[in-house]
Amino acid sequence: MSDTRRRVKVYTLNEDRQWDDRGTGHVSSTFVERLKGISLLVRAESDGSLLLESKISPNTAYQKQQDTLIVWSEADNYDLALSFQEKAGCDEIWEKICQVQGKDPALDITQDPIDESEEDHFEEIPETTHLVELPPCELGRLEEIADLVTSVLSSPIRREKLALALMSEGYIKKLLGLFRVCEDLDNREGLHHLYEIVRGVLFLNKAALFEVMFSDDCIMDVVGCLEYDPALVQPKRHREFLTKTAKFKEVIPITDSELRQKIHQTYRVQYIQDIILPTPSVFEENFLSTLTSFIFFNKVEIVSMLQEDEKFLTEVFAQLTDEATEESKRRELVNFVKEFCAFSQTLQPQNRDAFYKTLANLGILPALEIVMGMDDLQVRAAAIDIFSYLVEFSPSMVREFVMQEPQQTEDDVLLINVVIKQMICDSDPELGGAVQLMGLLRTLIDPENMLASTNKTEKTEFLSFFYKYCMHVLTAPLLANTAHDKNSKDHPEGSAKINPVCPDNFQTAQLLALILELLTFCVEHHTYHIKTYIMNKDLLRRVLVLMNSKHTFLALCALRFMRRIIGLKDEYYNRYIIKGNLFEPVINALLDNGTRYNLLNSAIIELFEFIKVEDIKSLIAHIVDNFYKALESIEYVQTFKGLKGRYEQEKDRQSQKLNRYRRDARSMDEDEELWFNDDDDDEDGEAVERRMDDDFSDSYEKFMEAKKGAANGANNGKSAAIPPASPAVTSSNSSSSSVKTVALPATPVVKTALVGLVDYPDDEDEEEEDEEEEEQSPRKRPRLSS
Repeated sequence: MSDTRRRVKVYTLNEDRQWDDRGTGHVSSTFVERLKGISLLVRAESDGSLLLESKISPNTAYQKQQDTLIVWSEADNYDLALSFQEKAGCDEIWEKICQVQGKDPALDITQDPIDESEEDHFEEIPETTHLVELPPCELGRLEEIADLVTSVLSSPIRREKLALALMSEGYIKKLLGLFRVCEDLDNREGLHHLYEIVRGVLFLNKAALFEVMFSDDCIMDVVGCLEYDPALVQPKRHREFLTKTAKFKEVIPITDSELRQKIHQTYRVQYIQDIILPTPSVFEENFLSTLTSFIFFNKVEIVSMLQEDEKFLTEVFAQLTDEATEESKRRELVNFVKEFCAFSQTLQPQNRDAFYKTLANLGILPALEIVMGMDDLQVRAAAIDIFSYLVEFSPSMVREFVMQEPQQTEDDVLLINVVIKQMICDSDPELGGAVQLMGLLRTLIDPENMLASTNKTEKTEFLSFFYKYCMHVLTAPLLANTAHDKNSKDHPEGSAKINPVCPDNFQTAQLLALILELLTFCVEHHTYHIKTYIMNKDLLRRVLVLMNSKHTFLALCALRFMRRIIGLKDEYYNRYIIKGNLFEPVINALLDNGTRYNLLNSAIIELFEFIKVEDIKSLIAHIVDNFYKALESIEYVQTFKGLKGRYEQEKDRQSQKLNRYRRDARSMDEDEELWFNDDDDDEDGEAVERRMDDDFSDSYEKFMEAKKGAANGANNGKSAAIPPASPAVTSSNSSSSSVKTVALPATPVVKTALVGLVDYPDDEDEEEEDEEEEEQSPRKRPRLSS
C-alpha cells in the first residue's frame, strides 16, 4: 500500500475533557512490522519526529466529522483526533481505515453499535476495553462512576454499552437515591460527582434513558443533580424556580391527565436544555440531538391532543371574544393561543395545514380582529404574533377572509384596517410592532405569493379591494403631515423652504418612513392600481414635501419613492411629474444641501444620472428648460452638463426633421401623386396599400396642415424645443411662443396626424441615409408611422 502524506493537526483529549494540540505534521498509512498491521503515522513537519503511531484496529470505532476530522478512542482515557487541512486528505485516510476494517467509506462511523452481529463479535473478543462494567452504586464509588461515564463519551460503541448497562440494572433510580442522601448529608464532593454523572448520562443521547430520567418521580432529582456544578461557588436554585416561581396556568381546565403531564414534562425538559446544560463544544454538538427530538415530539403530541379536543378549543375562542371576559383572563387566553401556534411550528407541513384550518374554522381571524383593537398592550402584542403565524403560513387564507368582510361590516373595523391602525398607533418609541406589521402587510399585498393560488382572480380582486377599502387608511398620516404645502410652487427657485407641517418628531418620521417603504413596494409591484391612486391623490407632490424634513432618512425615503416611479420609465408618470413641476423640491433639496458630500447628495445626483443614461427625453427637456441655470454651477459631476448635451442633441435632431419637410404645397401635391402611382405598380404590397387608400386622403391632409404649422413655429424660433413626449400640440398653440411645452397637460397622440415627427434613438443613421437618397431622387415619399 503506497504512502499518502497529508498535513494534519493531532489532538488528544485531556482529563478536563478539553482537546490538546499535540503538533502539526503529515499523516501516512503504512504497514508497521512492530505493530504487525497497517498503522497511521504522523511525522512533525518541523523536525520529522514521530507525533503519532496508531495501528488501525479492525474493531476500533473511527468517526468522521465535518469532512476534515477523524476521531477515535484507543483506551479508557485516551481519545485521539486528526484535523486535516484539506478534505481530500481526510477522505483518503478515511478510505484506508475503511479498507482495513472492511467498511463502506460512505459511512461516517466504522462500527455500528446497533448491529447485533457486531455485538456478538465483540463478545467473542478476549479484550475487555469496550465492555462496560458498572461499579456498585455506592457513595464511596461515585468518583469511579463519574470517571467511567466521562471516559466513554468519545466512543460510540462504549456509549451504547454503558446505556444498556444503565437501563438493565435500574441504575438511574439508584443514583438519584444517592443524590438525596448526599444532599441530606451536604456531601458537596459527592454532589459534584453526581453532576458529572447525570450530565454524562444526558450526553449518552439515549431516548430510553430520557424516558426514565424525565418521568414525574425522577425529573426534579435530575434537575437537583444539575444544580451542583463544580465550577460554581454556590449551587443554582433551579428546583425552586420550577416549583415556586414558574406557575402553570390553565386558561380552560384540562381534564386529560396525560396531556397535563406531557405539558409539565415538556416545559421542564426545555428548561434543562435551554437554561441548565452548558452549550456543547464542537465535539459534543451531536450529543444532545435526541434530547431535542424528545422535546420536538412532545410538542407534536401536545398540539395533536389539544387539536382533537374540539370542546376545549371552542371554549377558548368563545371566552376570547366574549365582552364579559375579564382583561386578565383574556390576556391568558391570548398567550395560550400564541404558545399553541408556536408549538405548531414543530408539525409536519400536512399536519400544520390541518392545524391552521382547524383554527380558521374555530374563528381565529374574527377573534384577532376584536383582540387587536383592545387597549391592553400585552394582549395586542400577543395578537400580532398570532397574526404573523397565520400570514406566514397562508397569506391566501387571510386574504380570503378579508375580502368577505365588506359584506358584513364597516370599513373601520376591517381586519387589515385594524392592522394598519395598530401600525400607525404603535406606542413603542422604536416602532418595533409597526415594523413587524409593515412586513406582514407587505406579505399580504405581494403579488408574488398570489400567483400560485388556485384562485386565478385572487390578485386582481384583492388589490382592487385593498385600494378601495384600505389604501386611504395607510396614507392618512402621510397626507395629514403634508396637508398645507399648497404654496410650494410659489417659492423662488433655489430658495430654502422650511415647511412648518413637515414632521420633525422622530417617531412620526419613522412611521412615515415605514409608510413610504410600503408605498415604494406598491410602485414596484402594483403598476395599474398605484398609478391611478398617485394621479388621483397627487401623492408624489405630497411625498416630496418630506424632502424638507430635518431627518435625512425620511428625505431619502421620499426621494426613493420618486426614484422608483422614474425608474419605471412610464410616460404617464413623466407627464404627471412635468405638469406638476415636481422636480423643484428635489432640486431645492440638492441646492440646500450645498457642498456637503453625503448620502442625500449622492442619491439626488444618481436620480438625474439615471434620467441622462436612460435618455428620458421629456424629463431632460423639462429639467434643462426650467432648472439648468440653477444647476449649471455644479461641476464636480458631469451629470448636468450631460443632460444639457442630450437636450441640445435632441433640439438639433428636431430642427433637422422639420427642415427636411419645409417645401411648398405644390411640390408636396406632386409627391403625393407620385407616391400613389409608385404604389399602384408595387405588386408585392398591393393588398396592404389597397386597405390604406380609403382613409389615407383625410389623414394626409391633416398631416400637411400639422406640418405647415410646425414649420411656421420653427420660424418663430420655438419649435425645436418641443420635446417628443408632448408632440400633440395644435397649430394654434404651436404658434404662440409664450407657452412652455413641458407644462402642457398630457394629451393622446394622434399618430396619423404626426407622420414624420415621431423620433427614435436610432434615427440619426436613418437621417443621414435619407439625406443621401434625397440628393439622388427629389421625389421621395413621406414616411408614415403605423
